[in-house]
Amino acid sequence: MSGKNIDYDKAKALAASANSAERLKLAKRADTQPEILYYLAVDQTEEVRRAIVENEATPAQAYLLLANDSSEEVRQRLAAKVAHMLPDLPDDEANKARELAIQTLELLAQDELARIRATLSEALKASENVPHHLIKQLALDVELIVSAPVLQFSPLLSDDDLREIVASSAQSGALSAIARRIGLSDGVSGAIAATRDVSAVAALLANDSAQIREETLDLILDAAPQFEAWHEPLVQRPNLPGKAAKRLAGFVASSLLKLLASRKDLPADALAEVRQVMEQRLEVKLEEADEDDEAEDAQTPMAEAEVKVRKLIKDKKLDNDLVQDAIERGDRNLVLQALIQNGRIPLSVIQKAIDVRNGRLITALVWRAKFSMRTAVMIQRDLAHVPPKSMLNARNGSDYPMTEAELQDQLKILGL
Repeated sequence: MSGKNIDYDKAKALAASANSAERLKLAKRADTQPEILYYLAVDQTEEVRRAIVENEATPAQAYLLLANDSSEEVRQRLAAKVAHMLPDLPDDEANKARELAIQTLELLAQDELARIRATLSEALKASENVPHHLIKQLALDVELIVSAPVLQFSPLLSDDDLREIVASSAQSGALSAIARRIGLSDGVSGAIAATRDVSAVAALLANDSAQIREETLDLILDAAPQFEAWHEPLVQRPNLPGKAAKRLAGFVASSLLKLLASRKDLPADALAEVRQVMEQRLEVKLEEADEDDEAEDAQTPMAEAEVKVRKLIKDKKLDNDLVQDAIERGDRNLVLQALIQNGRIPLSVIQKAIDVRNGRLITALVWRAKFSMRTAVMIQRDLAHVPPKSMLNARNGSDYPMTEAELQDQLKILGL
């Protein structure tokens, strides 16, 4: 790359050259004029067209040409580039580049190849500043690799959208993706439960952040004896009503009955009834079994981290320096427990935010746990491995870049 901008006439001559190597060099230059890059978007050589996709100077008008390119590789690279670029383009009517980017993605969302449509879905699954109709189209795609990412993660899908998709006899995998959404509402949970889809209901029950009405849980329990896949997530369901625990005791396997009887959050009468059933079925005294379980649990790294963090909080010694040190030495369990205990956040919610690798969601969790933005940046980078383009950085070197209302909105997405 020369330090001097290329002359227009020279660039025009190179674009018309019969030498593909010369045209490729021109396609890669950051100082090549937009109209020349537009011309090269239909070059006969695929490598040149791939270079046009990757060139940051390529005008948005060229995207529409490239969206219909004969090369699958060109279209897939274009899908990844424009999908990652779109959320950062200002949303105003005068923004021609955003309008052209949207038109490009609309074309790619109808591409005959599922892997190209899936590239869009994966790139847009956690985005907010994108058109709703585009996300809805991806959510309704017949291919699960396309629909699942947005069904599970997109904040743009409303409860009405989700209920509509559930009611449209969506395939089991699509229902399961919806069931795994963070903070799933009780209305959508009820719709999924009504399908009696084995995999989807199992995923719903395993989703600790999903809101499930007691009457919905009763309907699930009515059918549960015939669906073994539901038994374990039911037994481990947080805030399990005592009535549900009593019903479970009547049909779950002995190993799960033991787990149910060891829960310490059940009402006293329900726990007594569950333990009575267990003693009758297993002919074992639960006090002894509990001691063994506690000794085993105390040896797990996560349990040790929980004990350590609780003591630090009690002694008022849990601070940013301590958490940052834990991040630097790779003590994941201590960092997670710091967020869990200081922010009163379920581990499942933290883990799902990390799985999404969404900087805004992770930052909101760190804020809730009363740690600094520097800690939030470190957790994004070192614990969640958020891509650099998706990371949320501090404002003015140390301040949170979102207002309190914006942070609360992110927590609502997480069901907090």
